[in-house]
Amino acid sequence: MRRWRELFAVSQTRLSEKMVLSSPSVISDYESGRRKSPGTRFVRRFVWALLVIDEERGGRYIRELARLTSSPTTPILDLREFPIPVRVELFCKAVRGQVLTCHEETSREISGYTVVDSLRAIETLSGWEFFTIFGSTTERALVFTNIREGRSPMLAVRISPLKPRLVVFHGIEPEDLDVRLSEYDCIPLVYSVTPSVEYLIKSLRRLYRVALRMKLGKSVRVPPKITV
Repeated sequence: MRRWRELFAVSQTRLSEKMVLSSPSVISDYESGRRKSPGTRFVRRFVWALLVIDEERGGRYIRELARLTSSPTTPILDLREFPIPVRVELFCKAVRGQVLTCHEETSREISGYTVVDSLRAIETLSGWEFFTIFGSTTERALVFTNIREGRSPMLAVRISPLKPRLVVFHGIEPEDLDVRLSEYDCIPLVYSVTPSVEYLIKSLRRLYRVALRMKLGKSVRVPPKITV
């Protein structure tokens, strides 16, 4: 329950109000295990309340989940909207990224990220479907994995009318053409040296959780090292 509540960025107080509970401590007791597992009626109310709250905010998280579950062959490996803006420099640190171009732009902030299987995107996405990788805002980082030589995702970014705030290459170092294209559009290009895609996604989700805790007004502890 706690994982789903925090995924939707809903406080215990707001959730208990929507569920018409006597006290926020009811939610707290279930999450901490002080109460036995809730029944099916309570779970239905819990899910209903999360969906209604998200719809009242514009349905951002519902759309994210819909994109990620729409197709088993989707090239989108992970897509998140940060609860609060995150500085580019912190994002680069999370992905172990080296900024190659447009260093002056790294002081800005991003509002989300998308991890994309580059080869699968080329093979499966049509022109309009390419725009789905931008999620709710273009103020985001596009993180490309599974990049093949001669099939640079920077070409797609270059011709797209929508531009991300940051582009990250994982698994292969950008070529001279990629560097030039990023400079044309003033989009910082970053080379991530994380050891695997799984590690990369775990690092980004950890950054998301840190931002979420800050959004909810909770203290932020130094997270443990990631193991894959």
